[in-house]
Amino acid sequence: FFSHVLAHTMSASPKSSPPKPSPGEPKKKLSPNGLKRKREDSDSEEEGRPSDEIMMLNVSGTDKKGITKRVTSILKSHHGEILDINQALSHKKLMLGIMIRIPQSTDKAAMTKDLLFAAHELGLAFDTEAVSHEEYEEWVDEAGLPQWILTLLARHLTGEYLAAVSDLVVQHNLNIHIITRLSGRRRPGRDALDPSRNNVRRACVEMRLRGEVPDEARLRDELMALCSKLPIDLSFQKDDIYRRFRRLAVFDMDSTLIQHEVIDELAIEAGVGDKVAAITESAMRGEIDFRESLKQRVAMLKGLPESTLQVVADRLTLTEGAKRLIRTLRRMGFKTAILSGGFTYFAKHLQKILGFDYVYANELEIVDGVMTGRVIGEVVDAASKAYLLKTIAQQERIDPRQTIAVGDGANDLPMLSTAGLGVAFHAKPLVKKQAKHQISNMGLDGVLYLIGVSDRDVKMIQLEQDHYFSD
Repeated sequence: FFSHVLAHTMSASPKSSPPKPSPGEPKKKLSPNGLKRKREDSDSEEEGRPSDEIMMLNVSGTDKKGITKRVTSILKSHHGEILDINQALSHKKLMLGIMIRIPQSTDKAAMTKDLLFAAHELGLAFDTEAVSHEEYEEWVDEAGLPQWILTLLARHLTGEYLAAVSDLVVQHNLNIHIITRLSGRRRPGRDALDPSRNNVRRACVEMRLRGEVPDEARLRDELMALCSKLPIDLSFQKDDIYRRFRRLAVFDMDSTLIQHEVIDELAIEAGVGDKVAAITESAMRGEIDFRESLKQRVAMLKGLPESTLQVVADRLTLTEGAKRLIRTLRRMGFKTAILSGGFTYFAKHLQKILGFDYVYANELEIVDGVMTGRVIGEVVDAASKAYLLKTIAQQERIDPRQTIAVGDGANDLPMLSTAGLGVAFHAKPLVKKQAKHQISNMGLDGVLYLIGVSDRDVKMIQLEQDHYFSD
């Protein structure tokens, strides 16, 4: 089990457990959360001035109402200035760290006595540590370190998975600053995968990292290699304003939103299923040109009745998590689009079900109720998808860095590389290799975790509108 926020243990060093000091060596002081923490809005010249004393307070124990109020009220009465504060709760166990500056006029002994008495009354452990002005200035200077988000997704979490990931983090000299569980709490024994009840098993933790990454490409390659060894998905992103405020999400249709390639389904009705499927697979692996493959496959559909389109549409199955993802994004104010190398009939069918704002796909030519074996209009291929993504973003006045693209085939690669967050979903090997992010072990709603949306967030959206999800 992981707490909703496993933040800031009280005794961890910036990168690992601190070494024991040699005899006579002064003890290393820690910041409020036990980590060398940076400030986002520091006034280093004023704070930590030598005329005052800086102290770190650590409080831990069983959580109860009023602890923070009691501690901060004492600091108020002794004129302590709070320089940093962090609080976390893990299974009813509280961890509170406060860094304060104490004016020379304050009776430090009296303040400490009041804090100790309050801790005793509340049944809490309490200790203080002096922080040197040099250490404080070092902490302030760390404000410039880059921040990253590493998201771990799996059907369930094990020590093996977290050990492997944290080992890789250490190898790249990064520091885990906060770990947050994004997946919901799960009752023991309820592990059955039941998509019809929307309670499929999923687990996710988000790690906030700090540190320089000289070779980001190598780190990504090693993360992907780890995904190939373990049944997990990993996403590594720079923690910036664009990651937190995505506004447009575009999706491939076939084998992404639905569990089928519709042209293969049509080919089955035409009696040429095996031939068309072989071409489709080759095209999705990037072995043959998409436009040429589309021309060859559509030609084999010549003579198929128009009524076949509805026959195929009726048997299409949504991908696990598709409905949950799209409806959540729409409720959050996202614009959504289908950019498909498939056919408009089926894309519009999904638009009616899920409410997409935009649909772009290929149009089958039909004359007198019969397919001619040709498509009409502009072909939606790899280049078109990337262009359409940029066009929709521009039309909606959305920065490209605020966009998400999800797809599985080689013709999705330009679109994935154009988006701020490009996700290869249960993708072909070539696509996995080139995409920066991938989901191969979860449903499509795993994308929500990559933008920091927790199961609790989704549940709150559900509660805001009765029967919003109609699974």
